[in-house]
Amino acid sequence: MWEMFELLIPFSCLFFLLAQIPGRYRIYTGIIAWTSIIIVFIGGLPSWMEESNILYPVMAALSIPFLIITIKLLLKENSAVFSLTKAAGVAFLIYAPFAFIEVIGNYLISMVVRHTHFILDLFCYPVTLVLWNTFQSGFFRVEIILACTGIQAIAIMIGVASAVPTTTRQKVLSFFMITPVIYILNLFRNAGVIITYTSQSFEWLPDISGNSEYGYSSFFWAHNIFAEGIALIFLVALAYSLFRFIPSLGDFAGELVSSYEKEIRSIVYKDTKSSEMRRD
Repeated sequence: MWEMFELLIPFSCLFFLLAQIPGRYRIYTGIIAWTSIIIVFIGGLPSWMEESNILYPVMAALSIPFLIITIKLLLKENSAVFSLTKAAGVAFLIYAPFAFIEVIGNYLISMVVRHTHFILDLFCYPVTLVLWNTFQSGFFRVEIILACTGIQAIAIMIGVASAVPTTTRQKVLSFFMITPVIYILNLFRNAGVIITYTSQSFEWLPDISGNSEYGYSSFFWAHNIFAEGIALIFLVALAYSLFRFIPSLGDFAGELVSSYEKEIRSIVYKDTKSSEMRRD
């Protein structure tokens, strides 16, 4: 079933790119792009639930009202949402080669595996590379996949940085603020998950994963709770740094939040007013 939803990803990518072209159809290509990627996002729910992932299911639930409001704002030709759509298009353009061209994706994975192995060696933690992308220590194995490379976060943050016009200096410095920093920190994230999972560092914590696989609880706490939580905090801090470095990006963020807040208030007010009319 998930494979069917994955087929929508290149379709969504195409329409995000088409939405960059000024013209009368820009609104509708943007709507198709956002709708298709939200469908893909929701389609991942079963696998995330199976993995006991907490963050993504919550985001999937929030994506539905986000889509409704985004469509309304696109139809109103809201400039901030057009900029957000541009940012998504740039992020897709960066991510697409790694996701859709196997050779490029595998090269990035193998590079991350080598560098993660280097960090594990620095910590003197014994691991064996049993497959080209799979570490083993003792009984437990950890596979490095594309999602473990940090390319999604890099693509998203570069997309955010491109949402507003910038100087060449700002573009270059933004790239170095984002790409090497996220890549290196992600290596430590991978190493941390491998060490804490394979050594069962969190086996003393309550098993709330719902997965009966032996030792999985430690992976759940290491990967789904601590690693994702720290990564989210870091990305917020990085976004704040970008807003300080590119003031117009902060203005864009403020305008975007204001646009969505205004739509949410109008929906809530409308629902409240309708409820009062029914009571009368």
